[in-house]
Amino acid sequence: MKKLINSPESVVADALRGMAAAHPGLRVEAERGIVTRAAGQPAGKVAVLSGGGSGHEPLHAGFVGRGMLAAAVAGPVFTSPVPDNIARATCAVDEGAGVLHVVKNYTGDILNFTMAAEDCEDEGVKVEQVVVDDDVAVARTANGPGRRGTGATLFVEKIAGALAEEGAPLAEVAAVARKVNENSRSYGVALTSCTTPAKGSPNFTLGEGEIELGIGIHGEPGRERRGLMTAAATAEVMLDAILDDLPEASGAPVILLVNGLGGTPPVELYIMRAEVQRVLDERGITVARSLVGNYVTSLDMAGCTLTLCRADDELLRLWDAPVDTPSLRWGR
Repeated sequence: MKKLINSPESVVADALRGMAAAHPGLRVEAERGIVTRAAGQPAGKVAVLSGGGSGHEPLHAGFVGRGMLAAAVAGPVFTSPVPDNIARATCAVDEGAGVLHVVKNYTGDILNFTMAAEDCEDEGVKVEQVVVDDDVAVARTANGPGRRGTGATLFVEKIAGALAEEGAPLAEVAAVARKVNENSRSYGVALTSCTTPAKGSPNFTLGEGEIELGIGIHGEPGRERRGLMTAAATAEVMLDAILDDLPEASGAPVILLVNGLGGTPPVELYIMRAEVQRVLDERGITVARSLVGNYVTSLDMAGCTLTLCRADDELLRLWDAPVDTPSLRWGR
């Protein structure tokens, strides 16, 4: 393993100190994994807070700023932050209108954010929780943890953050966050595994001519392994899985994310963007807005995820609203 780190134990704190140095608009408690806006949360406005295990950067800390998150809480690599740190951040950003927790659907995240919310409510802070579960590679079941939260987390944070910035009450901000999640679906493929600093070896092994379909963003193996395919064939397989679960998308505008997992160069992501456009054109689906790049990563994994969000006028308006964060910025 070759990585630009000091030690596996200090990776998260060291990276957060680097974020603080690079982005003076952030206030960072590196040892606690807490990132907030240096200017503070505007009085009387809902604060949107998210977080989870590190290794997915720029999610979540890279999206702290005007029009998006009030705070992010980072845990160890692929491990939920502890409830005490989540509660500390939640209470710090509450300015009287309450706090929305955006939580990816992983058992540790759900448990720890729920415990933190209960602690904050005991202190008089109103907290709503919205769970993101957009990954169609995992079946919906009555029992078990359910679908994983992946790329739609970015959509939820952006759109809910925009509505919170407008001064909407907590119930409305939570409702639009749930609306985004309900209308979003994602699917991921990997060309390689990722290597966590603590383990020092790949989470799983792929042959030179193999691709893993339906992977998670924590280095989990996928649901199917196939021979290496062209970008065109890969886009078709991914969109088949997404659109089979979101049939109402046909003919409706969508927001599209072509997301790199950390080890895929931009040239390949743009090739995928072109192939996705071809498939969606063939199916009569209009791409109203799109992003291409590394937004929800899995350390050094090569591969990508696709996320589609079926969008109406309200969601498009909130998507277009000004945002100013280290990793997402427009409309200033």
